[in-house]
Amino acid sequence: MLWELVGSSAAVLTMFGFVPQILKIHKTQSVEDVSLWMLIQFCLGMLLWMLYGLHIRDNILIVANAVSFSSLIVAIGFFIKYRKNCRRNCKRTK
Repeated sequence: MLWELVGSSAAVLTMFGFVPQILKIHKTQSVEDVSLWMLIQFCLGMLLWMLYGLHIRDNILIVANAVSFSSLIVAIGFFIKYRKNCRRNCKRTK
């Protein structure tokens, strides 16, 4: 019972871990300091964890990683949408 609570708590924190970044991207319409490769890496990691959860039939892993994967897809979508703004407005450093 205790470990299910620990796992559920970790799942909730992970599921919503990227929400503040998504909200900031949406509010500022800027991805200047966001790494696309980091988003893709986390997205693939969440997908693999979800597949592993499906394999072992662990609902906590399945739900947590499905939600996290979905939020990362939104973040990647915003990255693609707002990177055009960055190309026009971001300062380039050499």
